[in-house]
Amino acid sequence: MNVWDILIHYHPAFLKGLAVTIQLSAIIWSSGLIIGGALGLAGAKFNCAVGWPSRFLSFMLSGVPVLVFLFWLHYPAQAMFDLVINPFYTAALTLSIINIFAVADQVRGVLQDFPRQYLIAAKVTGLTRRQTIFRIQLPLVLRQIIPGLLLLQVTMMHTTLFASLISVEEIFRVAQRINAQVYRPVEIYTALGVFFLLVSLPINGFAFWLKTRFTRNLSEQ
Repeated sequence: MNVWDILIHYHPAFLKGLAVTIQLSAIIWSSGLIIGGALGLAGAKFNCAVGWPSRFLSFMLSGVPVLVFLFWLHYPAQAMFDLVINPFYTAALTLSIINIFAVADQVRGVLQDFPRQYLIAAKVTGLTRRQTIFRIQLPLVLRQIIPGLLLLQVTMMHTTLFASLISVEEIFRVAQRINAQVYRPVEIYTALGVFFLLVSLPINGFAFWLKTRFTRNLSEQ
């Protein structure tokens, strides 16, 4: 069986696994962008009360491998509290936490690095605070941050592969089960790569286009 034979013959299983992967990714993306964006905004505005604690937690998380963090929440944490939680929700929570703090770091960094001279110029020209935010600050911030956020979300989608290790029926676990039946690892994992390319490449290309088209150096130079 070649790659296309495997895709044709097992496409229902692959599509089912892909649906779980996309569902998991949607939870991770939405929580990361909404909660992480709000946390980054609060961290930029209230540096001591929110920014430093957020940065410290992000630093601590960056030192823990994703797989270790996932296993810790799935096994010892649930045993400690005498809970049994669906692995899908455990994976969603674990990866959402990582994404939230990663997004918060990006948002906070861009806001804190925003050149003050733009705000001063807006004030001198008589723009209100609302006009300054929506006509100057927000467009420039979005230009700087959107490409990086898109690439981060692609990375988070790739980390959903770890969910297979706690029995989440996402696309990688489906590929493993198919390989156990036919034992064609090269063809099966090539097919898996095709699925990820179809989802990831458009997002990566869009992020690259945004970066080259709209991102500008906002320094005084």
